Amino acid sequence: MSERQFFGHVIDGEEVPSTDGATFEVWNPWTREVWAEAAEGSAADADRAVASARRAFDEGPWPRMARAERAAAMRRLADLMEERADDLAWLDTTNMAKPFAQAQHDVARSVWNFRFFADHQRDHTGEVYPMDSGHHTYSEYGPAGVVAAISPWNFPLMMATWKVAPAIAWGNTCIIKPSEDTPASVTLLGRLAAEAGLPPGVLNVLNGHGSPAGSSLTADDRVDRVTFTGSSATGRAVMASASSHLAPVSLELGGKGANIVFEDADLDNAVHWAVEAIFRNSGQICLAGSRLFVASGIYDEFMDRFVAAAEALTIGDPFDPATKFSSLASRKHFDKVSSYVDSVPLDGGKVLTGGVDDEGRWLVRPTIVTDLPVTAPAYCEEIFGPVCVVNRFEDEGEVVALANDTRFGLNAMLFTENLSRAHRVASQLRAGTVWVNCFFIRDLRTPFGGVGDSGVGREGGNFSREFFTEPKAVVMQIRR
Repeated sequence: MSERQFFGHVIDGEEVPSTDGATFEVWNPWTREVWAEAAEGSAADADRAVASARRAFDEGPWPRMARAERAAAMRRLADLMEERADDLAWLDTTNMAKPFAQAQHDVARSVWNFRFFADHQRDHTGEVYPMDSGHHTYSEYGPAGVVAAISPWNFPLMMATWKVAPAIAWGNTCIIKPSEDTPASVTLLGRLAAEAGLPPGVLNVLNGHGSPAGSSLTADDRVDRVTFTGSSATGRAVMASASSHLAPVSLELGGKGANIVFEDADLDNAVHWAVEAIFRNSGQICLAGSRLFVASGIYDEFMDRFVAAAEALTIGDPFDPATKFSSLASRKHFDKVSSYVDSVPLDGGKVLTGGVDDEGRWLVRPTIVTDLPVTAPAYCEEIFGPVCVVNRFEDEGEVVALANDTRFGLNAMLFTENLSRAHRVASQLRAGTVWVNCFFIRDLRTPFGGVGDSGVGREGGNFSREFFTEPKAVVMQIRR
C-alpha cells in the first residue's frame, strides 16, 4: 500500500500539524479506502488561525495595499491554480468521487473566482452622491476585518474559492475551514497562496470537524464576518454562534429546487437539463432540480425520454473519461440517501428507475420517482442525492403554487418557448435564482443566495462587496 498523503493546517503561511498531533482519516468513496490523513483542528488550532488572521489584518500589508497590487497577487494565485489544475481536480475526484471532467470544470470556475474578484475590487470602489446643500458626499468600502469561511464537501475547491476570493479581494484576511470529508484541495489552495506571495495570515486553512474547529471560529469575537454553506440545521447553529458577538453572517443553505416543464418546451433541451439538474455530481448539489413538474399534455413523452436519458448515464470509476455518474461522497451520506429511497414505496410512491446499488458500493443509481404524496419526506425534505420526484400539472397557476409550496427557496427552473410566460412565472417563483431553459449558468456579478430555509443574504458582485466590507459615508462641507 502506498504511503498516505498528509494535509495539515495552513496557518501564518506555513503548513503545520495540530497542536496536539491529532489527525483524522480521509476516504476515497469510490474505492472505499483511506488514502490520506488530515490534521484534526482543535479549539487551540482555531485560536492560532484566528490570531494569525487578526495580526495580518491589524498589522500586515494586505488591507493597506493598493488595489492593483492586491489584484496582481490574486492573479498570481489564480495562475498557480491553473498550472496545478489537474492536481486540484485529482484531489477533488479522489476525495469525493466527482467525475474527473466535472472536477476540472470546477477548478476552472475556481480560478475565475479569483480573477473576477481581483478585478471587481479594483474597479468597483465607491459612489458619489450629489447634494444641493453645499455639501459633497461619497461612499467608500473598507475591509471588514477577519472572515471565517466554512465550505461544504460537494464542491470542495469551488465553494471555498467562492468565499475566499471576494473576502481577500476586498482586503480582509480569512480562515477557511473545508469539510472534514474533503480537506485535500483546499489545503493545496493554502499552499499555493503562500507560493503566490500572499502575506502570512491572509489565507489560513483550518482542517477538522464542525466541533470544535468550526464552532470555535464562529464563536470567536475576533472574527468580523462569517460565511457558511451547508445544511439548514447547521446554518442555524452557525448563526446563533456568530450572534454572540454580533458578527454578520452570510448563509447559503439547503434547497429543494422546482423544475417546471411547460407543454411548449423544447423537449430535447428540457430533458438534457433535467438530467443535469438532478444527476450531475450524483445529485449532491444544493441547486438540484429535485422536484420536477411536467405538463400533462407532454408528460408521457417527456418521461419516456427522461427515464431513457437517466438509464444511459455511464456509472463507474470517476477517473474513467466515460464516467458521467459515480458514488456518493461518504458512507454516512450514502446511508442517508438510501433511507429516502427505501421510504418511497412505504409512502405510496413508485421508483421508475434507479435505486440503491446492491454491490456494496456507496452508490445510489439515477433514481426517478412518481406518485409520491406531497407530504412524504422524500418529496418535502432535501435528499441531496440523485433522486428526482416527478409530478404532472394542468395549468400555470397550479404549478406555481406547487413550486412555492416548500420551506426552501434557493432556486428554480422553467422550460417554455413563451417569452411572456417565462417572465411571468419567473417573477412569481419564490427563489433566489430562476433559470429559464437552462441550469447552473452563473454570472459572478449577480446575487446568489436563497430565501426561507435556503439561507440569509446574498453574495456575488456588489453583494459580496457589501458583505465583506464596512461601507462608509463621507460628508464634506463645501465653502462658498
